[in-house]
Amino acid sequence: MADRHDSTCAPAAEAAQVLNTAVGRRALFAGALTIPLIAAAPLASAADKAYDADDRVITPLTKSGKRVVIPPKSNRRCLRDFDREIYKARHLIENFFCRLKEFRAIATRYDKTARNYLAGVHLAAIIIWLN
Repeated sequence: MADRHDSTCAPAAEAAQVLNTAVGRRALFAGALTIPLIAAAPLASAADKAYDADDRVITPLTKSGKRVVIPPKSNRRCLRDFDREIYKARHLIENFFCRLKEFRAIATRYDKTARNYLAGVHLAAIIIWLN
C-alpha cells in the first residue's frame, strides 16, 4: 500500500494549490483540471446599446474578425445595421440568466462545493425550462 504522502501525489497537490489561490470561493473541484476547454473563438459579439462606441468597442472587435451585433443608439448620427436574429437570441439568454438569479441559492452561491452548486443550477434550469 502506497504512503499517502507519496511523491506521486505532488502534481495534484501543486494543481490544488494553484486552484486554491484564485480569488473568491476556495472550494476545490477535483475534476477541474481534466475538463477540456473549448478553444473555438466566437464569430460574433452581441451586446446592448450601452456598448455602441466606435473607438472603444466596435473598431477593435471588427479588427479581430468578429461580427458586431450591437444595436445603434437612437441619437447616433450614422445608423448602422445589425443582425436582429442574433440580437434576439442574446436577449433570450439574458432573460434566462435573469430567471436563474431568481433562485436565491444560485444568486448568492449558497452551496459550499462546486459540484452541489452546479447541480442546483441544473435543477433550476430544468424548472425554468418546464415552466
